[in-house]
Amino acid sequence: MLPHRVGVLGAGQMGNGIAQVVASFGIEVKMVDIAQGALDKGIATISSSCDRLIKKEALTEAKKKELLALVTTSTQLADFRDCDFVVEAIAENIDLKLKTFKELDQICKPSAILCSNTSSISITKIAAATKRPEKVAGMHFMNPVPLMKLVEGIRGLQTSDDTFAQVAALAEKLGKTFVEVKDMPGFAVNRILMPMINEAVYTLHEGIASVGDIDQAMKLGTNQPMGPLTLADFIGLDTCLAIMNVLHDGLGDTKYRPCPLLVKYVEAGWLGRKTGRGFYTYEGK
Repeated sequence: MLPHRVGVLGAGQMGNGIAQVVASFGIEVKMVDIAQGALDKGIATISSSCDRLIKKEALTEAKKKELLALVTTSTQLADFRDCDFVVEAIAENIDLKLKTFKELDQICKPSAILCSNTSSISITKIAAATKRPEKVAGMHFMNPVPLMKLVEGIRGLQTSDDTFAQVAALAEKLGKTFVEVKDMPGFAVNRILMPMINEAVYTLHEGIASVGDIDQAMKLGTNQPMGPLTLADFIGLDTCLAIMNVLHDGLGDTKYRPCPLLVKYVEAGWLGRKTGRGFYTYEGK
């Protein structure tokens, strides 16, 4: 059974992207963030994304208005109480996620399914913070959500078959390809992708090649659409570091040790596009 109303927690690049895609299929969305400024920016981002689709003739002005009308915002978690389905898309921080899911469990109606968009953290551990672990699952969208077709579905140890079937059905309703992966650190995509990015940072750290040459070599040598350091800036270096730490701590293998240069960039606040500086410098930030 598809949800009538979906809650999205977090209005950042993942949250507003998820909200846009859900609303584009005629489903009501409640987008919640602790900061009103983040909500305002999230709605503006959705509007801009729609405008780009209109230019490509993939959306009409009328459909844009319908979509935006389906997205309401709030700074209060309590406004999720009428949602059938909630997708959390906040910072990749285990303590914050556990606290948040405990609160969501107390607020949301008993029948509601709670999903995390985490890119690396154990769904089993997140589910255990609630009194409805059978109704908790992982729903890992890719960035940018409106364009990327994949959703990784992660079943925690406690996730029921019915819950997982409903998560898969929603992903497919949203036009996504749903791939089931085991609840292991990094799941599938980031288990492969993040060590590659980390190794690219090591290649820079050891002076093997420059930022531009590393990206150019990987684009032309492996047919990737963007180089690994450009991609790291796009994802956010803090997110990359958080995922590498989850891999390193969870798997206990030194091959997942975050590059010291990546750590230093995060300590400096050079997080990529969102701060205006990462491996590259971005204007207008």
